[in-house]
Amino acid sequence: MPKRTGPLEMRLWGDPVLRRPCVPVTVVDDALRAVAIQMLETMYNANGVGLAAPQVGRNDRLCVIDVPSDAEKEEYVEANAAIPMPLVMVNPEILTREGEQTDEEGCLSFPSIHAPVTRADKVSFTFLDQNGERRTYTAHGLLARAVQHELEHLDGHVFIDNLADKTPIAVKLDKLEAKTKRRLGL
Repeated sequence: MPKRTGPLEMRLWGDPVLRRPCVPVTVVDDALRAVAIQMLETMYNANGVGLAAPQVGRNDRLCVIDVPSDAEKEEYVEANAAIPMPLVMVNPEILTREGEQTDEEGCLSFPSIHAPVTRADKVSFTFLDQNGERRTYTAHGLLARAVQHELEHLDGHVFIDNLADKTPIAVKLDKLEAKTKRRLGL
């Protein structure tokens, strides 16, 4: 992979880029790999476990995930052991969803905002890796949650779209959106 060039600017709630569906990547090349490295660095710098291209202002169907085994619930560590971290996922798709889990979820584009979100407990997904090779895995627990979360970003959706009641976080959401729009001149 190309060498690191530094973290990217994180796009926050209120930035229209977070609502734009991404376009499929047509070529996996050194330029895309360089972006993936920057995305990983940005994600690690922010202590995240996943990051999608729109969160750094890009419109590519590209996301990165790195769920450390010590962050995963014990029952899922072995189930996810065959999935190499970090994942660089180009044009990812979820194939199947099973079960249900509800847990607190946050997002790097929504700093200090968390809410309970219900998602599938197990997902099978496919993508092209950083070398353009097709990969297919089945993930459980936090990794399954991260895959679903990041792929939603690629479709112009954000985690708060899954909340039945935004009331507990409404004030924080409104403040963040207003601050972001002021900064962007919107």
